[in-house]
Amino acid sequence: MMASLQKEANRRQKELEKEQTQAAKAAERARKAYENAQKADQKERARLYTESRIAQVNLQNEQLEQVITSFNTLLTDSLNTDSFIPFETLKQPGNLPNFNPGPLATPEPPPVEQNYRPPEPSGLKKLLPGSKEKYAQEVTKAQELYAKHMAEHSAREQQRQTKLAELRAAFDCHYNNELQKINNQHAEIDKFQYDFDARIPSAVVNYFTMVLAASNYPDNFPQHAKVAYVPESAQLVVEYDFPNFEVIPEVGTFKYVKSKDEIAKTTRPLIQRKSLYNSIIAQITLRTLYELFKADRKHYIDVVVFNGYTESINKGTGLPVRTCLATVRTSHDIFDKLDLTRVEPQACLQGLNASVSKSPTELAPVRPVLEFDMVDPRFIEEIDVLSDLDQRPNLMELTPGEFESLITNLFQKMGLETRQTQASRDGGVDCVAYDPRPIFGGKVVIQAKRYKHTVGVSAVRDLYGTLQNEGASKGILVTTSGYGKASFEFAEGKPIELLSGSNLLFLLAEHAGIEAKIDIPENWKDPQQD
Repeated sequence: MMASLQKEANRRQKELEKEQTQAAKAAERARKAYENAQKADQKERARLYTESRIAQVNLQNEQLEQVITSFNTLLTDSLNTDSFIPFETLKQPGNLPNFNPGPLATPEPPPVEQNYRPPEPSGLKKLLPGSKEKYAQEVTKAQELYAKHMAEHSAREQQRQTKLAELRAAFDCHYNNELQKINNQHAEIDKFQYDFDARIPSAVVNYFTMVLAASNYPDNFPQHAKVAYVPESAQLVVEYDFPNFEVIPEVGTFKYVKSKDEIAKTTRPLIQRKSLYNSIIAQITLRTLYELFKADRKHYIDVVVFNGYTESINKGTGLPVRTCLATVRTSHDIFDKLDLTRVEPQACLQGLNASVSKSPTELAPVRPVLEFDMVDPRFIEEIDVLSDLDQRPNLMELTPGEFESLITNLFQKMGLETRQTQASRDGGVDCVAYDPRPIFGGKVVIQAKRYKHTVGVSAVRDLYGTLQNEGASKGILVTTSGYGKASFEFAEGKPIELLSGSNLLFLLAEHAGIEAKIDIPENWKDPQQD
């Protein structure tokens, strides 16, 4: 019996040990499964993290590429946009408020007398003693209550109408004020358009300044312009700010380095950055000319002078400096013949005889075709009714001798050695001067003409012929009026400088210290010209 019990105990012990072994193995399998799951989860998280970093790099590269693409398409992008600004679009929309009195607009319904009348007694009630007297009393009370409610209703209605009238008066005042503002603004735009069509310089300047300001450039471009208009020659002069070289990204590409868990940058080659910056300079120049001529629907502009500058800090002095990197003068007719969808911008500027910096990144300057200050509005504003009180000498009232001395003195002050020649048949000043500077100097032929009307192209041709006959290196034609596009087209690419009346006044003030004016007498007659 004892042996049997021992045998059973041993059997159960073995089964228990077996179960414990199986449980331990199961626990081990579970532990390994958990560890494997943890590793798999960590691996998945690592994979997802790596993918997110790569996606970040791809986005940075895509954004960088978009920036470069936008720089390469500055010109072509503008060709799909009409820069013309209709004056009507400048007017504020007439969205005037509507009168909305709310609940005050609806009068309260008056009490209905019928609703107050008590029902007449009927049946047995009618036969009861005093029923008639009682009914009469009820009718009297009902009438009194009706009268009271009517009086209260009338008072409320009177109060409603008073508030409604006050609200309407306040609204009408606000409405009329808003309407007056809109009418005044519309009148200003109408006056703006009238002055523009009359070619008032301030209106022309304001309009084309708006045209340039409306152009859509990248955010980090300065997009600042100064504009002047010379009505005598229908010439628009623009001083435009280029972005600095730093606008070109130094980064070539972004790359994720997994081993260091960092985003590395490759440097964009300097030669590539310089090439792109040169392209930007050329594209902005052509784009500005395109937008101005495109907006000039009525051909109020014959010629545009563009001077492009960049702001920087002089590393030697630490002071700000402005450098002209591109300058060009071109006419409406010449520019309209270009197909800007197919041109190479820098080659196109060469064809327009533009002067562009040889090294814009090193801020190598070029001399502007025409200095903006020489057409400052203060030199071209019309003489007003108080002109008789103006003590400045009038160039048109000087004697021929005085005018010759004035011009001679001016160019002497500018550093030239002048030699007077015999008087010309058109009353102008002709002299041969010498620029003593080495290399850049030489013989200069100067002609000055006091004209009321635009100087014809024949005068420019005559100057060019004189220049060749004299063997001079440069010719200068200065007038009290202005020049047409034919004159500028003829002078293009030749060593000839054309100075208008506003230029002359500026030079006299700047170099000779003479504040003068040009007030042409009514009986003035120009010599016969083409």
